[in-house]
Amino acid sequence: QNVFNMVVEVPRWTNAKMEIATKDPLNPIKQDVKKGKLRYVANVFPHKGYIWNYGAIPQTWEDPGHKDENTGCCGDNDPIDVCEIGSKVCARGEVIQVKVLGTLALIDEGETDWKIIAINVEDPEADNYNDINDVRRLKPGYLEATVDWFRRYKVPDGKPENQFAFNGEFKDKDFAMNVIKCTHEHWKALVAKKTDGGEINCTNLTVSDSPFCCSQECAKATVEAAPPCKAANPIPPEVDKWFYYQKN
Repeated sequence: QNVFNMVVEVPRWTNAKMEIATKDPLNPIKQDVKKGKLRYVANVFPHKGYIWNYGAIPQTWEDPGHKDENTGCCGDNDPIDVCEIGSKVCARGEVIQVKVLGTLALIDEGETDWKIIAINVEDPEADNYNDINDVRRLKPGYLEATVDWFRRYKVPDGKPENQFAFNGEFKDKDFAMNVIKCTHEHWKALVAKKTDGGEINCTNLTVSDSPFCCSQECAKATVEAAPPCKAANPIPPEVDKWFYYQKN
């Protein structure tokens, strides 16, 4: 079946660049920090924050030592990303089941960064979506907006526009399923210590034959040893600013 678990990192319409912290024990979701500042994604007109629920499929890994045969670039060292297009705005940290519909191949600063397009299986219209062309037909403009978002979201930070494999064309469900299967195989090698993951922390509770497997007691102690949460920092007012520029 083409249904997978998705960990929601960023709810739709929000800007905080939250992500699974792969180098921390048990991989909590944390806000990315750049140059000592909490990172927020800019609003490039006409977009406001992330335009889908954004997250990742667990038990996948885009291996930075593996050159993708389709893109000619190595992986970005993260789980595979998902853009969930349903109508519900999900909660950060929520785990939902999604139906895979297709994929976009972003080339982010020279690395392969697959973006899986999917829909929450509990969405009222989920039965109407079975492949990428259904998105094009039923949500006109959404796929084009997705390409535009990924192309331009780093420009306000002084970076060039991102590039894509396949001239920015979306690949269908079957293609996306193969990408997920490949990244799952890379993950299996990672947690079995057949591949060197560098700084990635592979401590886990469920993969019994993994040398990184730990007990429930050990995991509980890790969580309890974490510093207590403090009051959230106020969101800087510039996060709501809109950026305008002429498209290339």
